[in-house]
Amino acid sequence: MFFPSIIKISRHHHRISYTSYLRSGEWFCGVCRKSIENDYGSYTCDKCCDYFVHSICALREDAWDGKDLEGVPEEDDITPDVVPFIMISEGVILHFLHEHHLCLQVSMLYDENKFCQACVLPIFEGNLYSCIECDFILHETCANSARKLQHAFHPHPLTLNLVSPYKAGQYGCDACYRLCNGFNYGCHLKECDFYLDIRCASVSEPVDYQGHEHPLYLALNPEQNPVCHVCKIQCEKQLNCIICDFIICIKCITLPYKVRYKHDKHFLRILWGEEICSKSWCEVCEHDLRDTNTNMIYWCDECCITVHVQCLVGYDPYLKHGQSLKIYGRKFQIHCKSQISRPLCSYCKNRCQDKILTKENIIACSARCFINSLNLHVSM
Repeated sequence: MFFPSIIKISRHHHRISYTSYLRSGEWFCGVCRKSIENDYGSYTCDKCCDYFVHSICALREDAWDGKDLEGVPEEDDITPDVVPFIMISEGVILHFLHEHHLCLQVSMLYDENKFCQACVLPIFEGNLYSCIECDFILHETCANSARKLQHAFHPHPLTLNLVSPYKAGQYGCDACYRLCNGFNYGCHLKECDFYLDIRCASVSEPVDYQGHEHPLYLALNPEQNPVCHVCKIQCEKQLNCIICDFIICIKCITLPYKVRYKHDKHFLRILWGEEICSKSWCEVCEHDLRDTNTNMIYWCDECCITVHVQCLVGYDPYLKHGQSLKIYGRKFQIHCKSQISRPLCSYCKNRCQDKILTKENIIACSARCFINSLNLHVSM
């Protein structure tokens, strides 16, 4: 009797209202995907005839912002008419997060040191927008990212931003928990302190993952986080298949499924949990593929080239090289991968295969090793 009458939840783009009973039929909850009993109260969308949500699912803290909207005029929370760029001429745009004009191009030649400023991943294929005055580049899909969106991970609308909200220069994504300094979607409420990188923000239900035959849905936070079927690491946030028992974490599903390697003319794709070919070493680091805590690799099925995921995209794929950031108040520089030599990491003693983090006499292959090196110097 105390349930709010009309609410807005993060899993649906319209408002939903409470009803004490449902019309006859077989209905499934839009949040947990389980069946709904017709004789019990639930929330339903007046604009979508087949969208229903269990009352307890609709009122979850991560789905509802706690506001009863009865009597409040309905307005678009996302303002879909606000476009991210102005079309100057055919193939030329002015993006709201860059001061120069961007020209539409087709990526013809792979360059591992050229990357998108929004998602910070290399330009592997497809269309891109390139600045005519500086080295600013955006994937076409990233350039079309909405200025505002409602995401299932958070009950409030999120706004697209250019820079990190923190003075350190980087932020931690609240979905994949990676350090990032590309574009971010942030909540306007300071008390939320919630941010998503642009790739995690692009995850929307249902997810059609190339590595699985069925659509995937965002899982409710379980009491015991399951193990991801791809990386074999315990999930913090994950997607589930409601047809079979497949589970994949947000970290894995936001990795590029197909990548380019400079010594192969074909695309490499992610594979896991199976025998690929007789070769068992990584083309980059030349170590045994089985020497890592994951069975996930990039593989070319035509050339039988096998590469560790970390060796190709790095441990920190969303940190831009050429910038200075701070960790624990200590400023460090991020350099692109060396074309001549691979220096030894000060902490793990392995060769730095991707980005190189430096500060004075510290050289690190990842933010994790940089932090451990700092702690090691302090203890000494």
